[in-house]
Amino acid sequence: MTDTATFTGPVFRPDDAGYAEEIAGFQTAYSHAPALVVGAVHAEDVRAAVEYAARQGLPVAVQATGHGLSVASDGGVLITTKRMDVITIDPRARTARSGAGVRAGALVEAAARYGLAPLNGSSPSVGMVGYVLGGGLGLLAREFGYAADHVRSLDLVTADGRMRTLTPADELFGAVLGSGGNFGVVTGLELDLVPVAEIYGGQLVFDASLVDAALETWRAWTATVPTELTSTIAMVTYPDVDAMPESLRGRHVASIRIAFDGPQEEGERWAAPLRQIGPRLRDDLRMMPYVESHTIHSDPPFPHAYAATNALLSELTPEGLSALRALTAPGGQVDAVVDIRHLGGALRHGGPASIDHRDADYIVRVITGPGEGDSAPEGLAAVREALSPWMIGHSLAFLYGAGGAADSAQTAAGYSADTYRWLAAAKAKYDPHNMFRANRNIA
Repeated sequence: MTDTATFTGPVFRPDDAGYAEEIAGFQTAYSHAPALVVGAVHAEDVRAAVEYAARQGLPVAVQATGHGLSVASDGGVLITTKRMDVITIDPRARTARSGAGVRAGALVEAAARYGLAPLNGSSPSVGMVGYVLGGGLGLLAREFGYAADHVRSLDLVTADGRMRTLTPADELFGAVLGSGGNFGVVTGLELDLVPVAEIYGGQLVFDASLVDAALETWRAWTATVPTELTSTIAMVTYPDVDAMPESLRGRHVASIRIAFDGPQEEGERWAAPLRQIGPRLRDDLRMMPYVESHTIHSDPPFPHAYAATNALLSELTPEGLSALRALTAPGGQVDAVVDIRHLGGALRHGGPASIDHRDADYIVRVITGPGEGDSAPEGLAAVREALSPWMIGHSLAFLYGAGGAADSAQTAAGYSADTYRWLAAAKAKYDPHNMFRANRNIA
């Protein structure tokens, strides 16, 4: 099939020991099913794998952690990049070089040694490259904007097997950032770091009787906060199992999550209106070192099966919240975690990345169990329909699972018409045979 001596890293075929472990990722609803897996340890392994696939006319998929797996490959070549985990920090330039397999938590820890922080998201186990290629909506997004707009250079292997180093002056640079792996395999990024060593943050959790009050209070409160404060509110029904804290077990709650880049006294002032909602099941707002920032959202650390949709909204109205609650509250049509994130601020600023709908004020994410096979779970379409009067598009980065629904219309809705035409032209030029199609694909 191929000479495994070509690669420094391990190579797996379906009948080989270790194949199942190599293709496994954070998403357990389904996985890639490649004919060949290349466990890359450096950029030359990636280049050789792409070159081999091109000679054979095979598609190429890429996986670091498997968090964002959307469309699973069937056959072809899978390049796993988890071994490419080298981090280099330049404290003077306030930059980090991140290999393709680096996880967010590792980069946070490396940068923190110099009093710096990356523009990472809520989960420490997410791969930084995949996160950035999806745009990178981070914990301090309202203050600093999308992580993809803070990339200084990237190393990319394109469909012709060429290794390229791209900067903002290059045609492909903006196309790659924000398009989720449609143009090749990114082997490394140079990213800006920000001078943040600690933040004020945590959660305020309210019981079921206060959920509606928490939603309305938070909605009104977000119109008053500074750009240094990024927050979300989530509606969660916790399972009644021993693994859950007793105070949350079996409860339906609203959880307000705050990340504020400012002093504790000011953070406490901003939190005061939220505390007036009523008694809290949990209140852990505090000054914390940035290395503890993952505790703000407490994303599940274990692999599991999930699907999700989302809606970028021009505004969040009481009518919109009411429609959302009618579908997703306990006993409603959709059994889901609902997460509403406040946008605006620096996210409105233009940048090199191909990210549109920057004028959205909020994003509503609805996360649920998977559907049958790769189909969308029942009810997600109803959520989007209910929010349609205020919906201006969606984020491709937060469309989880449901690969069967990943058609060109869904991808196009992630961009403006002009951006999508530009991306499609770039795709025709740099990947004319659509080698990189295990994604929300640009046709």
